[in-house]
Amino acid sequence: MLPKVQSPTSRRMITLKVLRTTRTTRNFTTVTLGGPELEHLLPTGFDQTVRLFFPRAGQSGLTMPTLSNEAWMAQVLLLPKSRRPRVRNYTVRRVRAELGELDIEFALHGDTPAGAWAMGASPGDPAGIFDMGLTYLPPPDTVGQLLVADESAVPAVLAILEDAPDSLVAEVFLEVPETADIRKDVVAPEGVRVHWLARDGSADLPGRLALDAVKDAALPQGRSYTWIAGESGLATGVRRHLVRDRGVPKADVAFYGYWRHGRSSPG
Repeated sequence: MLPKVQSPTSRRMITLKVLRTTRTTRNFTTVTLGGPELEHLLPTGFDQTVRLFFPRAGQSGLTMPTLSNEAWMAQVLLLPKSRRPRVRNYTVRRVRAELGELDIEFALHGDTPAGAWAMGASPGDPAGIFDMGLTYLPPPDTVGQLLVADESAVPAVLAILEDAPDSLVAEVFLEVPETADIRKDVVAPEGVRVHWLARDGSADLPGRLALDAVKDAALPQGRSYTWIAGESGLATGVRRHLVRDRGVPKADVAFYGYWRHGRSSPG
């Protein structure tokens, strides 16, 4: 079976500050963080995931956990709500170590605490991160790859493509809310074909366009590696199609439900 996560060899709680925000597109915004403690993050590229800590609405500051192991969650939950930070998982979009900067790109889908924080963030606002490792772990004998994401995982796929070897051959399906969210400057190896899918007001649930596109697509031959992330129905739906209809071994499919339509994330 494919490993689900490659955990960091060492890590610690890192407190940073907002340096600036940049509106990427209508439905995406990027928050750039920085500070002296960023030197303690070992950038690994690809879909490096961090726990992002940020203040709740009305809090005057950020209370970070002091434990740099899995006991941090209990520590956070024991805090009174007046001091307890919000915690969400996000992909590191890009690190510029020489400048002491880290980018996290947010998909703005609905009125969510993380989206509201990202839209209202100002220079100097506190935030914290805790390295969680990688989930994109293709075996070395893979011939081709299939990468599928809705808007919540588009930043992860774009980061993966930027760090991919020149030899990568892949079909990539990226679903976004609107045509205006399609990126014209994707950095990827020549063997990668990126298919953008925009809902543009469609009543379809997020992920449905990407699922249907995969069902209709000609996919890589030979042993392939698939990485799917986004709304829970997209992740499980693509996996089910590949295994049942295409005969892809379960062990060759990595799938991650980042969120579930109609349900808010805890924390």
